[in-house]
Amino acid sequence: MEITGIISGLIIGIVIGALGRLVIPGRQRIPIWLTIVIGVVAALIGTAIAAALGVADTGGIDWIELGIQVALAALGVSLAVGLYGRPRK
Repeated sequence: MEITGIISGLIIGIVIGALGRLVIPGRQRIPIWLTIVIGVVAALIGTAIAAALGVADTGGIDWIELGIQVALAALGVSLAVGLYGRPRK
């Protein structure tokens, strides 16, 4: 893997993670690095699911793939908030 692939993967992860975080209502008390990790993982899994469904490579913007990725990121952020973001006693 080349450095440009790693950098573009991180940028896509940041965007997908941020979109997933915006979809969830309320304040999320998780660190930004966790949002980025969730976004990168959601982007990878979302691409695999879109490829399995046959919608990963279409002409123009792959809206279905993007929707799958954002939905997975929102799910990941929700799980992270539930596990990581609990208030400390």
